[in-house]
Amino acid sequence: MTFVIILLVIIVALVVAAVMMYNGLVKQRNTVQEAWHQIDVELTRRHDLIPNLVETVKAYAKHEAGTLDAVIRARGAAVNTNGSPAQVAEAEGELSQALGRLISVSEAYPDLKSNQNYQQLMGELSSTEDRISNARRYYNACVSSLNSKVDSIPTKFMAGPAGVTKAEYYEADEATKGAPRVNMTNDQAPNVQFDAPQSQQRPYNEQPQLPPSQMPYPTQNTASGQYQAPGQEGYGAPYPEQRK
Repeated sequence: MTFVIILLVIIVALVVAAVMMYNGLVKQRNTVQEAWHQIDVELTRRHDLIPNLVETVKAYAKHEAGTLDAVIRARGAAVNTNGSPAQVAEAEGELSQALGRLISVSEAYPDLKSNQNYQQLMGELSSTEDRISNARRYYNACVSSLNSKVDSIPTKFMAGPAGVTKAEYYEADEATKGAPRVNMTNDQAPNVQFDAPQSQQRPYNEQPQLPPSQMPYPTQNTASGQYQAPGQEGYGAPYPEQRK
């Protein structure tokens, strides 16, 4: 009788452990998907800002038609890319390079730099680029945690039954590393900076995994239908629709 009780206790313990591992893997997969959605939201906002920026620049720099057309083409390619994170990263990298060239040529037009609409767009674009970077780090941290569970024992034995596989990191394409990013100086004039080479940056797998509540990417305000970034009270940009 004692042996039967012990055997039942062992079986129950194993079942409970298996259920916990199963649920943990599913939860981590859903966290990765949610983190990717946040990247998609910020990329969509970036895409929505670019046409207005192009039109503003065109009014002052009509002779830069080639640069403007390159930005529009790169934006169109990025908007229509709905593949893997690697494909999205490549398209967004090309857009970053085209946008960097546009910002560089804008430096030659003082009237454009002092335009209020231009300054506002550049400020919003700079803020969006920062949130994309934060969302990317959080996503890669979530992917690292999921992949570790899929590769580790004993959770790897539950990955198959749970339908959970390793996720792909969102990394900068080799051809577009060091692409320029937008930053605003104290006098509100746009300044183009270059990211450090990948070898000088903190590897994504060294980033701590933070809960969504502590991440600086924007959250939706359900009462107003708008989203705002933490620390930016009243930030009222419309919540962009997720790309299809």
